[in-house]
This record gives sequence, structure tokens and C-alpha cells, in this order.
Amino acid sequence: FRPTTTTMAVGKNKRLTKSKKGGKKKAVDPFLKKEWYDIKAPSVFSVRKCGKTLITRTQGTKIASEGLKGRVFEVSLADLNNDEDQQYRKIKLCCEDVQGYNVLTNFHGMDLTRDKLCSLIKKWGTLIEANETVRTTDGYTIRLFCIAFTTKMPNQMKKTCYAQSSQIRAIRKKMVEIMSEEASKCDLKELVQKLIPESIGADIEKACQCIFPLRDVYIRKVKVLKKPKFDILKLMEMHGDSGNEDTGAGVSREEPLVEEVKGLKV
Repeated sequence: FRPTTTTMAVGKNKRLTKSKKGGKKKAVDPFLKKEWYDIKAPSVFSVRKCGKTLITRTQGTKIASEGLKGRVFEVSLADLNNDEDQQYRKIKLCCEDVQGYNVLTNFHGMDLTRDKLCSLIKKWGTLIEANETVRTTDGYTIRLFCIAFTTKMPNQMKKTCYAQSSQIRAIRKKMVEIMSEEASKCDLKELVQKLIPESIGADIEKACQCIFPLRDVYIRKVKVLKKPKFDILKLMEMHGDSGNEDTGAGVSREEPLVEEVKGLKV
């Protein structure tokens, strides 16, 4: 019996000791391929230029402006209106169109901050909530969420102020009625103008005083469920003339100066 030995061919496995072919790729900063765009808020808000967003430059079939469309930005109402008293509201803006380096947005939703919502909740009272889906005159389907809290009557000695289930149902019915009435009679722009000063909440509080006294009545959330077909003219109406570039102020020509210059010519 003779043991068989195998010998490896010399020079066949040269790459065993070497590293992978090509080595490491040179790290490229991804931000060099990106460009910044200005976010323009609708004319309902006092601050129009509310931020910046970035996206990878147009490359081949991948167009930058197409990638921006549909992007949602969440901005504090305090920043949009230069009013710190409104910092508990968050506004969602959705990119509808891109003109040059301007991103034209439209209203996409509204919400209360969590800390504000938590500060409203207190013991010894009833929390009442209602929601309603409404269609505006310009074809937007919107869902409004309302929140309210019961409060003590004037000179009340009793510690608690719980509402009965029949009173809660009556208050909820009133909430739905007012939300439906206010939102279905106006377009999106007018609805946003009602939501900012909290006029719907004030109307609900006033209407429900005969059922049970309420405090802190807010439209706590607004969702845009469906949008009509995109119309550039309606978007420009929302923005005024934000899509156009700023042009310098007109300067009136002074005729005497022109005559003096003419007189200097020989």
C-alpha cells in the first residue's frame, strides 16, 4: 500500500494572499451632488419663505423637480405667522409644483403639539371628541377632528363637572353640525383662514353653552383625504405672485437731468 500525495501546481493560487481586486472606492461627499430649493408657503401665511429643502441634482432620467413633488413639510404656525402665541399648532405643507428654485406648496393638514394636548387634560371633567369628513367648494375632501372639555359652572361648589352621556351626545352632534356647516360653504383657502384664529372652536363653545359649559374647544387635527385634479392657476391663486422672480422697483426718469447730459455732449 503506497499513500497518494497531491502536489499543488506552483503559481495557480497567487490571489489567495492578495486583497480584493480594485481596492476600496474613494469616498465621495453625497452633498456635492445635491442642490437647495426654497420652500414657499401660500399667501394665507405672513411669512412666505419658510425654509429650504435639498434634493439630488437632475441626472439622466431622474429629474429633481419630479422628486420634490408630493414632499410634505411640517412647519410651526408661529414661524409662518411670526407669532409665538401660535407655537402649539403644526401646519403641513405639500409640494405641488416647482418653479426655478422655488417649491410652491399647498395646505396639507394641521395638528396640535403633544405638549399642548397634554396640558389641556385635567381631572374631574369630561373629554369630548368628534370628527367629520367634509367636502369644500373647490373639491377637497377634509376630515376635521374637534376636542372639548367640560368645566364648572359659575359659583359651583361641587368638585367635579362630569357631563351625562345624553349631554355628551348632544354636544357631539352640535360639533359635527358646526364643522360641516363652516367647512362645506367655503374653499380651502377660506377654511385655513378660519382655522388659524380658532373661530370654529369659539362657535362650538358658544353653541354648546346651553347644554353644558365647555373650555378649551379646539380643532385639534385636520387631514386632507382627497385632492382635486392639479390646477396650476388655482395654485398660483393660493400663492399670489410668489412664483415670479422679484423685480426691482420702477425708477421715474427725471427729464432735466437728461437734458443736462445731452448738453455736455460736444
